[in-house]
Amino acid sequence: MLQQTSSVNAFPKKKNEYQRTIRLDTCIAQKVLYVVGTTLKTNLGRCAPPNSTFFSVKCTPSVKYDIIPPPKESSHLSPITLNEKSVLLISMSGASQYENDSKLSVRYYSQDKDILGNAILHLTALEISLDVDADRDGVVEKNNPNKGSWKWGPDGHGAILLVNCDSERSYFQKPDNEVDYISKLSDLKDMSVMVLRTRGPARLPDGYKLTMHICQGHADGVRVYRPKPRYTSNSISGVANEFAQVLCSNVLSREVPYLGGAAEMNFYVEGLKFPDKDFDGLISISLSLLEPICTGLPETPIFTDTVMFRVAPWIMTPNTLRPVEVFVCSTSDNYSFLKGMRSLVANSGYKLNICHEYMNRGDRWMQDELEFGYIDAPHHRFPVVLDSPRDGKLLDFPYKELLGPDFGYVTRVALRKDVSSLDSFGNLEVSPPVTVNGKKYPLGRIIIGVAFPTTTKGRNMTQVVQDFLWAQKVQQPIALFSDWLLVGHVDEFMTFVPAPDRKGFRLLLASPDAGYKLFRGLKNNGHGQARLFEGRRDQEPITVDDILEDAGFQAENNYVQSCIDWNRDVLKRELGLDDSDIIDLPILFKLQQDEDNEYRAVAFYPDMVNLIVLGKNLGIPKPFGPKVNGRCALEEEMSSLMEDLGLSCTFIDDFASYHRLLGEVHCGSNVRREPFDFKWWNLDM
Repeated sequence: MLQQTSSVNAFPKKKNEYQRTIRLDTCIAQKVLYVVGTTLKTNLGRCAPPNSTFFSVKCTPSVKYDIIPPPKESSHLSPITLNEKSVLLISMSGASQYENDSKLSVRYYSQDKDILGNAILHLTALEISLDVDADRDGVVEKNNPNKGSWKWGPDGHGAILLVNCDSERSYFQKPDNEVDYISKLSDLKDMSVMVLRTRGPARLPDGYKLTMHICQGHADGVRVYRPKPRYTSNSISGVANEFAQVLCSNVLSREVPYLGGAAEMNFYVEGLKFPDKDFDGLISISLSLLEPICTGLPETPIFTDTVMFRVAPWIMTPNTLRPVEVFVCSTSDNYSFLKGMRSLVANSGYKLNICHEYMNRGDRWMQDELEFGYIDAPHHRFPVVLDSPRDGKLLDFPYKELLGPDFGYVTRVALRKDVSSLDSFGNLEVSPPVTVNGKKYPLGRIIIGVAFPTTTKGRNMTQVVQDFLWAQKVQQPIALFSDWLLVGHVDEFMTFVPAPDRKGFRLLLASPDAGYKLFRGLKNNGHGQARLFEGRRDQEPITVDDILEDAGFQAENNYVQSCIDWNRDVLKRELGLDDSDIIDLPILFKLQQDEDNEYRAVAFYPDMVNLIVLGKNLGIPKPFGPKVNGRCALEEEMSSLMEDLGLSCTFIDDFASYHRLLGEVHCGSNVRREPFDFKWWNLDM
């Protein structure tokens, strides 16, 4: 039964409320599908019969309306004055149980209050909500008002999407994001749940339909699946034919079923690619209700609900995080190194993984081939290995041995002509968390080595890798000058170790100045004839006096120190460090010509800064320095510096199998570590 109701404050206004314009018709009754939470807006004067001066409104109890501008008439029972700006706003409080179960009519009158016409709306109310975990608590809440946008920070909002880059297959191994079907139920946990919630009549009016759609710009970054109608928790076999692909790069829009009554339908959203230079990581998915106009003409959208995801970034883990497992290679000539590593890892209580020669094919540089990181969302997280474009003989290891269930894989492919030694991942490190001039970096900052800014022919990390690292955003990279080194890796002159005080870590820097200071002290104490490399058959011994008297050698180390000092200043500035946060290690270098006849530096004796950190235990290249009272002076100095931090030093013989090949302990090993407790989406950006 229609009632004439007051227009004043008939329903509350909502900020940014979705309004839909409709037209009234006094010649024929109209059927209108209304979406709960929106507003129907109609211009009352536009469809009024000629000579209309007044109007009145009646509706069933479930319908609410408001008149703009508010009428001046003292009684709502009296016809209301019509003017050109008269607008009727209509809403309904809840979903309809049956089609056309509500009604609103507008009656028009002449100056003499004669009835000139009636415009009648038969209304069907429908609740529609496309929902995601917009508040990032692991639960898909209903109709979060912020679900269509992204905001960083602890008070932020927006859903999170993982790149599905692990592999659930035990055969035909391939990252799941490269396969356009779901092969196992376990694959669903790598995806984000999106829920379509509806409430209303058993069926939509004839010709109406729901469609889900994405824009062309997001299409190659996402796929959407839903269970097929026969899906039940008891019958699903876990094979591809149980899920239908809804959206992908070739299908930008598809009709989805309306289930009727009060219903929910789960969709599974799969991320396909990481943020990069040409992709900011944001992906929108929309659901639209389409209205038929006329047979043969396209439907028009009358309501659209949109959700937004941000693809989770790839995150590196610094030395201060707890180790999980250590990776090294076994080769025909690295027995001493491997023996030392086995002992260190066993005593530290971690797992050792050995890559044997059938897989490494003689390539021992485990650090250079790959970097461990992880991806994280409220519902799931897993480690992801970043494969270097270096592609040495270890190139199959990350893909064939690490990729698997809950272990992802990502790489960046560069043209071979663009790849240099600086693309090996000894040239990719990350700091512990820091605060710089009040700005917090709770996930640390990535560190890479590049050519000096003034050079025109130096080597650089390839641009595709740099673009990838910058695009992750959460560990803003720092570029250091490493091209002065023959190999060119930042791990040849710097690393981080945990500390119980100050910032929770120390930066260790190689320092020729510290080396010369140590050797001068030995000479002054009567140990000038103590010899480096004593007892080694593969290296000519040299005395402390010989080193100190070689002016050319000292000039080379002065050059090296100037290069390290330049980087020291950058690190202090970019990481917010003081000199007391830095420890200088006594390491000397020598210059030698590379294949382009350029002079670049290599470590003169095993480079102690190129170490592995396993909690409070350090695996350090055995330096074979001058012995005083039967003990290596370099080992003594290193142990003294580290023991002040509560760290234990184990010196590993890598001389023949790594040092002479221009690498050390860190170059020959790799560590997967536990993720940060801090959630990346809580960053204040």
